[in-house]
Amino acid sequence: MSDRLIIFDTTLRDGEQSPGISLDVAEKLEIAEQLARLGVDYIEAGFPVASQGDFDAVQAIARSVEGPVIAGLSRTHRSDVDRCWAAVSPAERARIHVFISTSPNHMEHMLKMTREQVLAETRAGVARAREHTDDVEFSPQDATRTPLDFMMEVLQAAVDAGATTLNIPDTVGYGIPWDFGALIQYVRREIKGDFITSTHCHNDLGLATANSLAGVQAGARQVEVCVNGLGERAGNAALEEVVMAVKIRADQFPGLEVGVRTEELARTSRLVSRLTGYPVQYNKAVVGRNAFAHESGIHQHGVLADASTYEIIDADSVGQRGRQIVLGKHSGRHAFGDTLTKMGLHVQGDALNAAFVRFKELADRKVQLTEADLEAIVAEEIGGVGADPAFAFESLEVTGGTVGVPRARVVLTRDGEKAEATAEGDGMIDAACKAIKAATGVDGTLTDFNVSSVTGGVDALGDVVIQLEAGGVKVSGRGVSTDVVEASARAFLNATNKVVRARARHEVRDPVTEVTP
Repeated sequence: MSDRLIIFDTTLRDGEQSPGISLDVAEKLEIAEQLARLGVDYIEAGFPVASQGDFDAVQAIARSVEGPVIAGLSRTHRSDVDRCWAAVSPAERARIHVFISTSPNHMEHMLKMTREQVLAETRAGVARAREHTDDVEFSPQDATRTPLDFMMEVLQAAVDAGATTLNIPDTVGYGIPWDFGALIQYVRREIKGDFITSTHCHNDLGLATANSLAGVQAGARQVEVCVNGLGERAGNAALEEVVMAVKIRADQFPGLEVGVRTEELARTSRLVSRLTGYPVQYNKAVVGRNAFAHESGIHQHGVLADASTYEIIDADSVGQRGRQIVLGKHSGRHAFGDTLTKMGLHVQGDALNAAFVRFKELADRKVQLTEADLEAIVAEEIGGVGADPAFAFESLEVTGGTVGVPRARVVLTRDGEKAEATAEGDGMIDAACKAIKAATGVDGTLTDFNVSSVTGGVDALGDVVIQLEAGGVKVSGRGVSTDVVEASARAFLNATNKVVRARARHEVRDPVTEVTP
């Protein structure tokens, strides 16, 4: 058995299927570059056949991201497999991940196929993928609700057709650790051939990490994970939890190596959170704000004496300490760009210029900005420039509030053209959002609103995350400012731009392809 645990990151595929997440190509590239710095072994960059936008993003990542193997997901259809290969083939190393449903529920209600048809599709899909690459993964979707005898038939057929990795997806989070571990053992013992066994666990019962670890203990040597536990419904096994569990409890996984650079975990978590618009819960294991905070006097006393009294993880080892002030209001563009590079944020061209302008605006108000502040600024601006013109603020004026009717006037620019509007609202934030709707012509519905601070202190940046639905398109938006009203308006405009871009690209995802491992 191999002593290396392969970390297969699917944040950009399964993670992006979380409701409201809609990443631009530039945002996906930034996350992929950070995943490479983190040291994951595989990046599942997307589902190329789902839409043209997915295809473009996967291909862009394959062309530019070095280090990890770049994988794409594909149904067993020949055309899907070929489309997937066209997207990932520019990578130095590429994988095709083929899947088909195998549970009676899915075969009856979704596929409308018999067992014999599913077996035939498995053989054909894997064989076609093997014509393109010798790195082929196969997943029987909804494996944990599939009769064992049939699943074994399908898995053996996949290996015989050329699959080199067998992934066992707990697609609906049905598994229990001891049962899932036994399933992995059975697969490894009974299926004949040369392959690696993998886990893909969902968190519907809160057991995704536990099931993944049970699989590893049973001999699985690949785990499919997402940063911050993102993913369909309750999410997937969290990358940071699985990695740190294996490293901290090495006594339970003797000799098992993981190539992840754990000091990049917290930074990766923050970047994914800011670009997806999904906040990390305060008490989230490893990367949450409170992961190394102590309220109890007894705990505080112990940690002051020696951190190991109550902390089993060294905070520095996961990048949770040492975030010091890095730039002041007099810092120039070169210093700003150099600092971003040292932080691992390789922002270039128009995106760098836009981020620097925002930095100077906020530095005038805050005087000194921390690493966390810079990450928030870059996350807001990184999707603001690109091939598709976006609306940008020229000015925002809000009056009223406690005295008088709240009124907002907004002036936006897009591709050299100005758009302006004035609106009244129930409050200053409502007025600003209504003015943006009028200026852009995008009439979306705000479905969620969350505000937090990037750092502490009275001059902390307000960090606003919203969810917006417009014409069937669901997106998230994020904005930062020392003024919460402005941050809210920026978040609303950020989300509006995503809607505009999706419409400009005629971005329509195939609903059939959305049900995936």
